[in-house]
Amino acid sequence: MSIDSTRVVAIASDHGGVDLKSTLKKELAARGLEVLDLGTDGSASVDYPDFANALAAAMAEGRAARGVLICGSGIGISIAANRHPHIRAALVHDALTARLSRQHNDANVLVMGERVIGPETARDALDVFLTTAFEGGRHQRRVDKLG
Repeated sequence: MSIDSTRVVAIASDHGGVDLKSTLKKELAARGLEVLDLGTDGSASVDYPDFANALAAAMAEGRAARGVLICGSGIGISIAANRHPHIRAALVHDALTARLSRQHNDANVLVMGERVIGPETARDALDVFLTTAFEGGRHQRRVDKLG
């Protein structure tokens, strides 16, 4: 039986994003989405590129169509993720930036920083990210130039 990767959201964090990752996993499951948790699971120091790379690999392999990444600020893990040509990771800070990341950039990975965004704002951003469509049109031309 094959899995419909459009119903799967990969999620990963470093040690600085474990608590927010746990919160967002519950939100994803409550929506009936399958969650592919790629770690980490504790507070021991780990390297954020490893988790960005694991998420990028899962998406390249078709195991998930979308992803969520979290680190302390969101900056490092978004840089690491965007090194992969099939990833358009958007570091967002609220629902507006999440909406624009989908409408204008066709982002396929939502990135947040646990130390800079509260859980309620993060849930709102996740909701908007999951429910907002890419507008295409003039934005498609720009996205095409990304890779």
